Amino acid sequence: MKKYRVTVNGTAYEIELEDLTGAAPAAAAPTAPAPAPAPAAAAPAGGEQVSAPMPGTILAVNVAQGQAVKKGDVLMILEAMKMENEIMCPCDGTVVSVNTSKGAAVESGTLLCVIQ
Repeated sequence: MKKYRVTVNGTAYEIELEDLTGAAPAAAAPTAPAPAPAPAAAAPAGGEQVSAPMPGTILAVNVAQGQAVKKGDVLMILEAMKMENEIMCPCDGTVVSVNTSKGAAVESGTLLCVIQ
């Protein structure tokens, strides 16, 4: 470690820097491998997966498991960038699973529900 004094906008700061080039850390503790992420909920085989088109918050879930839906029905309302976006049903069928709930924060590509 080397100590340095740096002046920023008239204020002096004392800092320490470690030289990482060519020198091995003195007492590096062995690190444990990161835990594996939990597997995502699997969608039933053959179902039409409806995913979030963008990150946001689910404001409303308008369907329930087992409910019959038609193409164009509003499945959920997703708030993104202060806009309410309707998530539409891509096909006729039955809701096999609902993988989110009201108030949930979702990322782009998150599985919202499955239609079969």
